[in-house]
Amino acid sequence: MPDLLQQLQETTSFIKSRYSDTPQIGIVLGSGLGNFSQEINVEVEIAYNEIPHFPVSTVEGHHGKLIFGELSGKKVVVMAGRFHYYEGYTPDAVAYPIRVMKQLGIGHLLLSNAAGGVNPAFKVGDLMIITDHISFGIVNPLLGKNHGELGPRFPDMSEPYTKEIIKKARKIAADRNIKVQEGIYYGVTGPTFETRAEYKLIHKLGGDAVGMSTVQEVIIAVHMGLPVFAASVITDIGIREEDNIITHEEVLQAAKEAEPKLTAIFRQLVAEL
Repeated sequence: MPDLLQQLQETTSFIKSRYSDTPQIGIVLGSGLGNFSQEINVEVEIAYNEIPHFPVSTVEGHHGKLIFGELSGKKVVVMAGRFHYYEGYTPDAVAYPIRVMKQLGIGHLLLSNAAGGVNPAFKVGDLMIITDHISFGIVNPLLGKNHGELGPRFPDMSEPYTKEIIKKARKIAADRNIKVQEGIYYGVTGPTFETRAEYKLIHKLGGDAVGMSTVQEVIIAVHMGLPVFAASVITDIGIREEDNIITHEEVLQAAKEAEPKLTAIFRQLVAEL
């Protein structure tokens, strides 16, 4: 089996044979947020199953293709559909596309996800700018051999989400009268939604929202020195006294309703980066 560096070379060579421009910004779309791609002046689309060494998305609400084009005057590459540890992929496979986008030339990474609200002040449909995360509930994608060409053995995680980009996003939201929450994202493996006791524990540990993605991607991005911004759509509220049953269909519907607000922020953020 080829090692990581060889795989990356083969993947990027294939992509460059289909798209010769250099993307400036990478964007990852979470559950129910795939319509964002309609904002892009699309130049090339490549299905994941065509790309050497690329995983294939298996979750409803994730389209499964790389989209190259222009948004707000910038060249972008967009992942319409991401990968999750609960699908059976290894942590490094989950984050492999982030490495690929960095090798293609991106200078910033924007991430979105659907998350469960843990902070009792949150409501379904809220947007939460992620200011930090807790990764104890996931498997670190940097376990194993470190490739010094990609990043250091012990990357510093004191600022995984770039404060300067958060500041820009905060102003963009305020200028458009879009209410945004800010908070800490607690990463878990899934695929089960949390129990009542787990939601309460996560809240006590400092989490404002909980989700099954993003953290492994951010660790890989920080390892490679990529500035990161991430936002969650709060699609359900975990700590509540009434019926606590949550379905994936409800998550997708809540994400769809909040999508225009997130799209407005991302579109302007791309213009300003």
